[in-house]
Amino acid sequence: MSTPFSCLPARPRWQQQLRQVLPLGEGAAPSGPLVMGILNITPDSFYDGGAYVRPQRALHHARHLLAAGADIIDIGGESSRPGAASISESEEFDRVIPTIEALRNESDTMISLDTSRSRVMRAGLAAGADLINDIRAFAQAPDVLTELCQRGVPVCVVHMQGEPASMQHDPRYVNVVADVFDFLEERARHCIGQGLSPNKIVLDPGIGFGKSLAHNLALLHALPALVARGFPVLAGVSRKSMLGTLTGRTVEQRLHGSVAAALHAAQAGAAIVRVHDVAPTIDALKVWQAIAMQPARH
Repeated sequence: MSTPFSCLPARPRWQQQLRQVLPLGEGAAPSGPLVMGILNITPDSFYDGGAYVRPQRALHHARHLLAAGADIIDIGGESSRPGAASISESEEFDRVIPTIEALRNESDTMISLDTSRSRVMRAGLAAGADLINDIRAFAQAPDVLTELCQRGVPVCVVHMQGEPASMQHDPRYVNVVADVFDFLEERARHCIGQGLSPNKIVLDPGIGFGKSLAHNLALLHALPALVARGFPVLAGVSRKSMLGTLTGRTVEQRLHGSVAAALHAAQAGAAIVRVHDVAPTIDALKVWQAIAMQPARH
C-alpha cells in the first residue's frame, strides 16, 4: 500500500536550499548550476545499461557520483532511450525503491526519482526521494501531480513528443522552440494553479526526446529564452546521439562533447545540468565560473 503524503517525512533543509539555488529566470547562480548525476538502474540504457542493475552496484555508483561532487542523484529504473520498450510497474518499482531507501539511509543528499508512474512516485517519496522527474510531464499521473503541488514537492517537467519506442521516427513541429517552450510553461502554470511555488517547478526541454538534430540545436540555442520565462531549467544532453552525429564519436567517446553542452547550458542560465560524468563537468564549470566572475577591465 502506498504511504499517504501526509505521513511522509519533511525535509525542510532541502526545501530551503531549493529556494536558494534554483534561480527564477535570472541566469546562472554565481556558483553555477547544480550538477545532477545520472544513476540508471536498467539493463538497456543507451550508455551504461546493465552496469548498475544490482542494488549494491547501484549504491556504489551513487556514492561515486557524490564523491565526484554531484549535488543531486537522479535515479531511474526504466530506459527512455529511443526505441526502448516499456516495462511493468512492478519491475520498475523493484529496481528503484531499494536503492532510494539505501541511499537515504546513509546520505541526506538530494534524490531525484525519474518515473512516470503514480505508484512508483508515491513509493519513491516514502522511501526518501525529494524531487520527481517525469519525462511525460505527469500526463499519466495527474492525481499525484496535484498531491505533489499541494505538499510543495519539487517537480521536473520534461517535454517529449511521442513515446520512447517511436519518438525518433520523423518528429515534426510547427515551430519547435515555441511549441516546446509553450508546452512547458503551460504545465508549469498548471502546477502553480495547484499550489506549487515557481522555484520548485523545473523545466526540461527534453533534448533527444522526439527531436531531430536540428530541433535539438534550435532548443539549445534558445535556452536563454526558456530561462527567461521564470522557472529553473534543466539541461540533459550527456552522451546523447546528437553529440555522436555532430562529432562522429561513439557513446563511449562523447565525454568532451557532453562537457561542451553542459557549459553552453550553464552560460545560458540553466539551474541544473544532468550528466553521466560528474567530475569532468564540475572541473569545466569551475574554470568557466572563474573566468566569468572576473571584473571587467578597460
